[in-house]
Amino acid sequence: MSFSAQFFSNPVRILAPMEGLSDPLMRQILTQIASKLGRPYDWSVSEFIRVTQHVLPNNVFYRYVPELKNNSLTASGTPIHVQLLGSNPELMGENALAATELGALAIDLNFGCPAKTVNNHRGGSVLLDEPKLMRDIIAAVRDKTPSCIPVSAKIRLGYHDTSNMEDIRKAIADSGADWLTIHARTKTQGYKPPAYWEKVIGFTELPIPVIANGEIWNHDQALRCALQANTPHLMLGRGAVTRPDLVAQVDSPETDLSWHALIPYQIAFLQGEAKNDLALIGRYKQWLGMLSRGYIEAKVLWDSIKRVREKQHIIDLLIEQLP
Repeated sequence: MSFSAQFFSNPVRILAPMEGLSDPLMRQILTQIASKLGRPYDWSVSEFIRVTQHVLPNNVFYRYVPELKNNSLTASGTPIHVQLLGSNPELMGENALAATELGALAIDLNFGCPAKTVNNHRGGSVLLDEPKLMRDIIAAVRDKTPSCIPVSAKIRLGYHDTSNMEDIRKAIADSGADWLTIHARTKTQGYKPPAYWEKVIGFTELPIPVIANGEIWNHDQALRCALQANTPHLMLGRGAVTRPDLVAQVDSPETDLSWHALIPYQIAFLQGEAKNDLALIGRYKQWLGMLSRGYIEAKVLWDSIKRVREKQHIIDLLIEQLP
């Protein structure tokens, strides 16, 4: 069975890799919510693991993807794919092999990260200006990775602009990638609206599945993205963090996860693993700030806890809101 038939027999919904946001704890919570709502994510992609000078030790893979110790599944059963970022084809291939030996179900390659520090070290979206190298990296990973393990790539429409989209498309076509995810903006455009979903169409001519990503915050935007990008497959990022029920709303717009129903998941987040309580509180406040875009109650809570540094105090305030 081809990977296309195995993974894409129906429209897929993917939880995006988001550096500093979709860490293992956030993945655990969001995939649990999606499963409870009856529309689990088909899979999620980990934050990128940076490959530089050597094959990474096992503990690094486990730190970024602790799900490797659970058959690469979250607690709710959502598969996790391992994402790598780097510019050395041979090292990327060797690290991909190491990840599969630990149980990685699939390898995703990051050519979309817009972070300046990453780009300055020849990683992420800056490689879109080097399509040949990008192709060589994907091909090396495909060559090193067992044939039963899919290799995918995530890109943007370009670095400074979209002038070399055709070269990028040809590089992907020649690389051996099993599918492609496209964030429908350039690096320069960052995360500023709008996303240019219609520019994804040229890539859908490739003989591999294409997943569209970018600026999907609600049901209507999901439908327009799929239509304009000419693909039914969607990756959800910040919109899924802002409205954890978005994955279900895409296909069933009547779905509504109320603020009260979300409270136990917020408490579970605050009881999750972290370096220390202050780090966990900081992560929670980041999430709460994003939730305030989708829930008016989140804005009210944020105003009352923005200077709070005691985890139990926040948990108590959440418990008080339970019906």
